[in-house]
Amino acid sequence: MPFRDRTDAGLRLADALASHRGEEAVVFALPRGGAPVAAKIAERLNAPLDLVLVRKIGVPFQPELAMGAVADGGAPTIVRNEDVIALADISPGAFDAIRAREQAEIERRRALYLGGRQRPDVAGKLAIVVDDGVATGATTRAALRAVRALRPKKLLLAVPVGPTEALDALREDADEILCLEQYRDFGAIGFFYADFRQIDDAEVIAILDRFTPRR
Repeated sequence: MPFRDRTDAGLRLADALASHRGEEAVVFALPRGGAPVAAKIAERLNAPLDLVLVRKIGVPFQPELAMGAVADGGAPTIVRNEDVIALADISPGAFDAIRAREQAEIERRRALYLGGRQRPDVAGKLAIVVDDGVATGATTRAALRAVRALRPKKLLLAVPVGPTEALDALREDADEILCLEQYRDFGAIGFFYADFRQIDDAEVIAILDRFTPRR
């Protein structure tokens, strides 16, 4: 089992990113699972922690299968998995209906997590996007594109584990990818953690409060 839990994964990623200590950087977590991983990196680099809010757009009859993703931003960033959409025979209307529902959830989470917080400016700095792993890559790609729109000097993806094929496909969206464990035969992210418990909203808020108290 590569990782005990998300804290262990975050500490190991922080060790691998130690050369960036002293550099102007902002760490972006994908909530909820990415928050405890990103917190350890932000602590080690003495960097501010922010969120990039992303939701998977799941196939209606198989919600865990991503046919796309939507990320928060000045204008929402939408990624489509055209192969999955075609294979599942998803109509434009069906895609848009689920995308709208997931955008509404992003709005809810933005108000819950970020309302009243001063958000760090990443323009001209190193942006480090962190999650607890990569699966299909759809949500990760949307997150990277949303952060890229904030004009960082460099965009780095840091994840504990992911499938080789998906990581290779993400190289066009990130300037650098750090992945501690990658596999051609992957399965699910949770297979690589001894403890992959659900992270709830209260835990994400508590993590943010340590870095960016509400005004």
